[in-house]
Amino acid sequence: MRRQRLEAVALAYGQNEAPVVTAKAQDELAERIIEIAKEQGIYIVQDPQLLAMLSRLDLEEQIPPQLYAAVAVILSWAYWLKGMEPGDEKETPPQASL
Repeated sequence: MRRQRLEAVALAYGQNEAPVVTAKAQDELAERIIEIAKEQGIYIVQDPQLLAMLSRLDLEEQIPPQLYAAVAVILSWAYWLKGMEPGDEKETPPQASL
């Protein structure tokens, strides 16, 4: 039985016009990205279809308009969990980078 390959893509929004890919990896490095995100209190979402589309992007590349709705759903969920409202991310200092 083959073990499924672990992949991770990290996005940053904050001061950016649109979310940007800040990290992406597979296997052990993906595990480390997820571990660091959890340590920083960043919410983790598992969405294989969105992951497949985001993994095609380059580092520091903004997500394309076709992904805005999917990412907006995730951001609204994260805002709700943190007690934030849209626009609050523009006032928050950027998170530690990987």
